[in-house]
Amino acid sequence: MTSTVPVSPPGLTLPDHTQLPESDGTFVKNFQEHPESVLLTDSIYPTLQALHPDGQFCIGQDSGIYWRLTDPPERGAVAPDWFYVPNVPPTLEGQPRRSYVLWKEYVAPLIVIEFVSGDGSEERDRTPPAQGTNRVGKFWVYEQAIRVPYYAIYEAENAQVEVYHLLDNTYQRMTPNAEGRYLIPPMGVELGIWQGHYQNMELPWLRWWDRQGNLLLTGDERAEQERQRAEAEKQKRQQLVEKLRTLDPSQLEALGIDSELLDL
Repeated sequence: MTSTVPVSPPGLTLPDHTQLPESDGTFVKNFQEHPESVLLTDSIYPTLQALHPDGQFCIGQDSGIYWRLTDPPERGAVAPDWFYVPNVPPTLEGQPRRSYVLWKEYVAPLIVIEFVSGDGSEERDRTPPAQGTNRVGKFWVYEQAIRVPYYAIYEAENAQVEVYHLLDNTYQRMTPNAEGRYLIPPMGVELGIWQGHYQNMELPWLRWWDRQGNLLLTGDERAEQERQRAEAEKQKRQQLVEKLRTLDPSQLEALGIDSELLDL
């Protein structure tokens, strides 16, 4: 069986990411949102590079996803705080995306994540579109229009996350594992809450783990881990040298060790 990609009628040119607004002008809701997005991206990037050796994937952070044509255009978009799309080029004609336009891409995000800034009603709104009004619920858009396989709603204030999986055209709320995390099989990772220090803030953070339960580290965390490992190795070597210095020359000779090397 073959599949076909929808095409525009002759003479009709649909706008692309360079022709659509890249922002609706609203403020980021709080100081945690941007660091949280960076944390999710930084720590998952090596995993996604391994999943996509050809580099064909993209990540959106507070970026628009256009799913319908409206006037004004931004009413036809939603802007998840974080999303990942597999098997698409990271740039378009050498340009970074200003937004993600479904009628130009045809590949839906695999997961979208919303950070709750109020009571969570906006992120859980299932209102379908109705004639004569532009109001439509965000939950409905992800479930019925864009059809995102995994939808996560993160409430930093309550240190909790809920994840939905699209099954039989309907979002089913997932059950966390014993550690309180949610497995996202296509990515080979788990999503959950980590209490810790990041960018000078001690807070509950939304983070990734691998299937073995290992926290996926940021670049800075990996560098610090390597620094600590190197320091531990240095201390072990120093302790060995100090122990060897207690031996007399004949003992060192029997071990095949040049005593002069101990002074280097």
